[in-house]
Amino acid sequence: MSVVIAIDAGTTGVRSRAIFTDGRASVSSYREFPQYFPQPGWVEHDALEILFAVRKTLSEVIAQLAALPDAQIATIGITNQRETIVAWDKSTGIPFGRAIVWQDRRTADRCTELLPMLATVRATTGLVLDPYFSGSKVQWMIENGQAPHSADLAVGTIDSWIIWNLTGGNSFVTDPSNASRTMLFNINNMHWSEQMCDTFDVPIASLPTIVPSSGRCGVTQSFENIPGNIPISGIAGDQQAALFGQACFDVGSSKNTYGTGSFVLMNVGSECPPPTDGMLTTVAWDLGSGKPTYALEGSIFVTGSAIQWLRDGLNIIDNAAQVGPLAASVADSGGVVVVPAFTGLGSPWWDPYARGIICGITRGTSRAHIARAVVQSMTYQTRDVVEAMVRATGVPLIDMRVDGGAAVMDMMLQMQADQLGVTVVRPKDLETTALGAAYLAGLAEGVWPTLQSITDSWQLDRTFTPQPTSTTASEYSLWSRAVQRSLSWASDSR
Repeated sequence: MSVVIAIDAGTTGVRSRAIFTDGRASVSSYREFPQYFPQPGWVEHDALEILFAVRKTLSEVIAQLAALPDAQIATIGITNQRETIVAWDKSTGIPFGRAIVWQDRRTADRCTELLPMLATVRATTGLVLDPYFSGSKVQWMIENGQAPHSADLAVGTIDSWIIWNLTGGNSFVTDPSNASRTMLFNINNMHWSEQMCDTFDVPIASLPTIVPSSGRCGVTQSFENIPGNIPISGIAGDQQAALFGQACFDVGSSKNTYGTGSFVLMNVGSECPPPTDGMLTTVAWDLGSGKPTYALEGSIFVTGSAIQWLRDGLNIIDNAAQVGPLAASVADSGGVVVVPAFTGLGSPWWDPYARGIICGITRGTSRAHIARAVVQSMTYQTRDVVEAMVRATGVPLIDMRVDGGAAVMDMMLQMQADQLGVTVVRPKDLETTALGAAYLAGLAEGVWPTLQSITDSWQLDRTFTPQPTSTTASEYSLWSRAVQRSLSWASDSR
């Protein structure tokens, strides 16, 4: 029996998961790693801690599989937080300082300086000038002496770092879904852009080779109890992997992942669309045919991490599972609105200087009201993105497939359906990011022979139909007013 292992390297932890082709329950291992906040707006990871989590979880899954005599590991797929960037020395394998995380805003001023180039950036990369993306982060590393210009410099997103290490330094690669998030990649010709690399002073020689999202790109080298010669055959950024895992193979199909942030993606086919206001154009995947699939994306920076903030910052809850019942313990938010712009606002605002605010507090405000306002903010931000996407494409939203940790909250998904005015669809398996990585790897190795076989494996859990109340519109109006107050907050206070 074939087993595909997916390594899902997220923003706060790594989960390795074995997916069985006969439908039995998967086995997995999860390990968190620390987040570092050296200054306001700065977010960093230690790449060696991420690597340790990868090896630890992978070895634990392999150990579990060893107890199953009929389980044969066919391949490994990698999915990862996308715009986080690592620089390391190829000769030693040691990182140059910490990785700069996608949430980091330290290069906001540099992006503002480049605004005269916005039209070129959008036409070339599909992105907007925002510190969210990797290019300005690499420039900061080099200009501030963290990463040197040298023949041994390697710069890559987390997938490149993981694969380089798992293959013993034999494969320095990335796929187009990750490359298209760096602001260094031309999504039209599918090559690194010399113009963008020159703009950010990034040597092209330091960047990884582009390989298909589905296709063998290397094999593991034995390390402790991780065996050698396991093919690594699938790579995708986490949101594109989730789109693939949700079987959104038809033009116009869409999904929203409620993770650390939330990301709405719509499959727009094999022709690269023109730049779209408020949205990003990204490569969804390349199956090796030479014709990539593109997606339109709305990126929301903070949703699930706002729940972590309730737990770790405000101590309102002890664990994330408590937020749903706490929010449901009150009938409404009592007029409280939370805009969780902790690191700026993404789509459709793209304001790195926005900051989080809480509006409408009264003497009667309780922790339950604040919790409910945080949950509501997840649905409001998604509505902002979807309405901008529909305006841009002219394609009405038929339904929304959802996944991610927060998608277990029935109350939140009902709120989402009410705000969007369309049916929200939840699959049985919410870890669609890992599924997508597994499907891409398994497709390359013949574990799943066709896209249709992947579609057939998708299973529905529940649908949520819109049931708007008399206050649905007024609550969203309050949200819109609060967002306006959060915009440009940091720049106004400097």
